[in-house]
Amino acid sequence: MSKYKIDMHTHTIASGHAYSTITENAHYAASVGIEYLGMTDHAPGMPGSCGALHFLNLKVIPEYIEGIRIFKGIEFNIMDYEGKLDKSIRTKIMKSFDIAIASLHLPCIDPGNEEENTSALINAMKNPFVNIIGHPGDPRYPINVKKVVTAARDTQTLLEINNSSFDPGNGRAGGEAIVVDMLKECKLQGMPVILGSDAHYHTYIGNFERCERVLEMAEFPEELVINSNTEEFDRFIEYKKR
Repeated sequence: MSKYKIDMHTHTIASGHAYSTITENAHYAASVGIEYLGMTDHAPGMPGSCGALHFLNLKVIPEYIEGIRIFKGIEFNIMDYEGKLDKSIRTKIMKSFDIAIASLHLPCIDPGNEEENTSALINAMKNPFVNIIGHPGDPRYPINVKKVVTAARDTQTLLEINNSSFDPGNGRAGGEAIVVDMLKECKLQGMPVILGSDAHYHTYIGNFERCERVLEMAEFPEELVINSNTEEFDRFIEYKKR
């Protein structure tokens, strides 16, 4: 059983390169003690992912499946250094999301220099519909850690510690040192972080083992890991909605 209650970053077959349904994800999440589950398939800018109609029709998904609260949302692609997101997802659809992640992905934006990548993340955080920045610390996208953490604090946007990124076979592998620096800055500023499995198959949901090793490297306090506190997580989400 996971000691954490929240996993907001998971994918279904709708993403095109993931292999479980939302029902399979929810069933497995229930079996490992997850209470809040994010349904955050890739936005249309990701090659092979679903179109805007998929996100427009998320209302048909129940709020609870097997007792698990389903947060219906998206993983946006940050498309340029000004922080613009997938243009096919209009404001009307954005307003319907329970949760939204924004991430830098190679098929959608080429790595820039530190200033450009930092600008992309900070401007994405200023979007009132973005709750989480996905997998910052990707070594292909160098960032100014202090500026990113300060912007996260000012906009009340959660920075994700992404379990999948620490897999040696992942394209984002090798970013542990950057993430440790980010965690130390978050600790200094009293800013919570969120762990994400980035599961593309249901048995990875709630698995944060690699994240925990990096948290230990940074001597990061447990009370600043928001996955254990659904009330504090709700507060962050409500802040952006206001």
